[in-house]
Amino acid sequence: MIDANSTGLKQLVPAIRDWGLALGFDAIGVSDIDLSAAEAGLLAWLEAGFNGDMEYMARHGLKRARPAELVAGTVSVIVARINYRPAEAKESWAVIEDGTRAFVSRYALGRDYHKVLRGRLQRLADRIAAAIGPFGYRVFTDSAPVLEVELARKAGLGWRGKHTLLLDRHAGSWFFLGEIYTDLALPPDLPVAEHCGTCARCIDVCPTRAIVAPYRLDARRCISYLTIEHAGPIPEVLRPSIGNRVYGCDDCQLACPWNKFARPSGLPDFAVRNGLDDVTLVELFRWTPAEFEMRMEGSAIRRIGYERWSRNLAVGLGNAPTSPEVIAALEVRRNDTSELVREHVAWALARHGR
Repeated sequence: MIDANSTGLKQLVPAIRDWGLALGFDAIGVSDIDLSAAEAGLLAWLEAGFNGDMEYMARHGLKRARPAELVAGTVSVIVARINYRPAEAKESWAVIEDGTRAFVSRYALGRDYHKVLRGRLQRLADRIAAAIGPFGYRVFTDSAPVLEVELARKAGLGWRGKHTLLLDRHAGSWFFLGEIYTDLALPPDLPVAEHCGTCARCIDVCPTRAIVAPYRLDARRCISYLTIEHAGPIPEVLRPSIGNRVYGCDDCQLACPWNKFARPSGLPDFAVRNGLDDVTLVELFRWTPAEFEMRMEGSAIRRIGYERWSRNLAVGLGNAPTSPEVIAALEVRRNDTSELVREHVAWALARHGR
């Protein structure tokens, strides 16, 4: 049993790293809870309306930057990182450049990461409790108002790239983050230096120009937001730029030079399911609601629902090369029961001269 005093807690951190690695995490760091340096940027982002329809971002406000307001008694945050890119997935640019195929963000090809990380974080917390006795904590995996990139930066797990994602010199950005808010006064790690330099590839490659300035993302233009978070019609002016990206967008990560050092995930949880790394738009558009529910069970994609999934596919088909197969697939759903889907199907058919 490790004593929960200052000396014991200092010794505890290396043990937490070892236990985390044994549980499948690729890196563990510790941050303090002083995120005041990030508050001005967060407020400016919200005031600019860059959160779009994500009203919860504004509703929670500065609670994201004040961990002790989210979980009373929090004095430290354990931040965990886990790689997700499946080694066997088809090369992303090859799919994106083939207009007949559907591109799904690589993080969503396998099992829902919320479930994967939450379970492992809970087991890590249980292991800590076994070593020191009961302690106060809460586990988060993109499930609460947590400023996770800033926490990970302070925990020494990387630096914030110009695309706003966390970057690591040895792992790129193909990883998930999870947190344990705790009342243990753990010694924090030191942040690492930034290494983006003058590079602006992530900004230049963005199809919809969503990265409006270094470290500043307008979610309203971001394809990940438009295809996942946004519930209504996708703005017509942005639809052509979405191409065949039907769930999320990885372009800024694909263009980042640091991702040449990224390591694929070794976890079976993140292995490709349902052939989503290399499947045609037409095939996916033919799925029935029941088929969508069945195939997407356990997937992060399921939460957007069949209607939004169909909307995204209709946009992809509108951008696809004209062919009898594409036209036929769209015609079948011209009178879809969903007004949202009908509107996007009509737009897609008009793109093909119908």
